[in-house]
Amino acid sequence: MARSVRGGSRLDSGLLIACVVLSVLALVIKGDVRDRVSATLRTTVLAPLVALEGRSAAIRATVTSRSDVLNTRGELAVRALSVQALTDENDALRRMVGLGARLRDGFVVAELLPTRGTNDDFTIALNVGTNVGVMPYSPVVSADGLVGMVRTVDANTSYAITWASPEFAVSAMSADETAFGIVKPHLGTGADRWLLELRSVPYRANVDSGTLVVSAGMGGTYPRGIPIGTVLSEISTTEKWARTYLLRPAVLPKSLGPLIVMLPPRAARGVNGVWTTVTSADSAARAVATAGDSLARNAALDELAARRAAQDSTGVDSLARDTIVRRPVTRADSARADSARPARTARPDTARPRPTGPPPVSLLRDGPPPPDESR
Repeated sequence: MARSVRGGSRLDSGLLIACVVLSVLALVIKGDVRDRVSATLRTTVLAPLVALEGRSAAIRATVTSRSDVLNTRGELAVRALSVQALTDENDALRRMVGLGARLRDGFVVAELLPTRGTNDDFTIALNVGTNVGVMPYSPVVSADGLVGMVRTVDANTSYAITWASPEFAVSAMSADETAFGIVKPHLGTGADRWLLELRSVPYRANVDSGTLVVSAGMGGTYPRGIPIGTVLSEISTTEKWARTYLLRPAVLPKSLGPLIVMLPPRAARGVNGVWTTVTSADSAARAVATAGDSLARNAALDELAARRAAQDSTGVDSLARDTIVRRPVTRADSARADSARPARTARPDTARPRPTGPPPVSLLRDGPPPPDESR
């Protein structure tokens, strides 16, 4: 072991001495000779090292360029997300302004506060209280529909339960007022926890998928006509006398922003026509289409009746015309008119012999011919 260490030190010493000698020679020899020697060394002994250094430089440049590209993409993604967030916020604010313009009065705009002091995850804190007229059981809404109800309130803060709370319940009906029931949280697991149920719907009322469900206004808390959700499908339950439907909420808790708290006098007046939805627009379009079809049907019936009347009048005219031609009527003044006329000459065919035999069928049908006045 000691010999190997000693041999290694000798080799290192020899290499050091050789490097020192080569350095001295490189400083002493002339420039052109030094350049030729260095070129020869680079192309022979140091060629692998030079190639390795070139590849290392290329890899370093590639890694640096890739890192710059990734950093640029990250910055662009962050900017795009911020722009999308600003766009969504502006859209929400526009819809809230439109909702406030339709409500006109009797409401206050509230911002969300941290809910550290609450006992559940389904309660929201608002920065409004009794100082602006907020009272318990005041409805909390957004531009998309119903959010919840104020449960407790103090001077400057109020706490409201959302529709996801197990305590939430609201009387509801379909937008076309053909089905009524009670909306409560679904209380499922996973993503189904954030759905609603329309319960106690009469069995004879069949609600199609995609039907809008709004508040029915029963109970005195929520006014009639606030969007709650959209029907997804029917749920199979043990109740054979009623139906239960699964709803997609109109407002998602994660998308809550500025909210509106309706004051009791405004809620008592109702919100008819405040929330305009695609469903109502579709129903209006269907009503217009139905009215157009009825008008077209009535127009077609009127045209058919006019054609039949025209045909009937044409038949009556032709019958009268045939009667007048076949059976001429002799007026009272015809004799006086004939006496005033000059005598007419005999027609060329009067010299023809009269036919013998039975009279033709036409004479039997129309009667005997009128007397010949030429005789």
